[in-house]
Amino acid sequence: MTKHAPLVHIVDDDPAIRDALSWLFATRQVNTERWECGEAFLNALGPQTQGCILLDIRMDGLSGLEVFEQLRQRQSCLPVIFLTGHGDLPLAVTALKQGAADFIEKPFNDNDLVDRVLEVLRNYEASQKARDHEQALEQRLDTLSQREREVLALALEGRLNKQIAQDLNITMRTVEVHRARALEKMQARTLIELARLLDPARLREDRNPPGP
Repeated sequence: MTKHAPLVHIVDDDPAIRDALSWLFATRQVNTERWECGEAFLNALGPQTQGCILLDIRMDGLSGLEVFEQLRQRQSCLPVIFLTGHGDLPLAVTALKQGAADFIEKPFNDNDLVDRVLEVLRNYEASQKARDHEQALEQRLDTLSQREREVLALALEGRLNKQIAQDLNITMRTVEVHRARALEKMQARTLIELARLLDPARLREDRNPPGP
């Protein structure tokens, strides 16, 4: 995943608040994009949109909760922090249960707000990297034949090539070929390197028809 500069989407129907928040984040070298309503933000939202969403819970037009619901329907992974008034706390708690990253009550401490947003952005980037890593690992697993998976699973469990050959009723040379090809497909130089990435149990999942 390409590293992006910190970016915060400020979604608030009050221009004074948008301007004040944008200035606040600029003092901490955080880029912002300002949106006057939830509809404008949702219309601009695309697969490449990055950053954290700072979302006012009460707005004209779509409310913050309605915007959040549409984000969920679109399966957006972008973290959302709600800005709430005192009377909005029950709504904010509901949003947290539905997956919002946090809510911050007005009036708020400027530095605390920026610190929390940056923390959420760091957590989001870490989770994205973990998802990207897992997706890449799954794609490599899908390239293995069933026999390569069997050989790798037994090798990761500590079986020697001779024992694997006996277990699978194949020759040691065949074991060596399958093992080498499987390591190459998994982009691992050694079994030890692969063991750091993969539980042998995952290789037991039947994804492909049996190979030779």
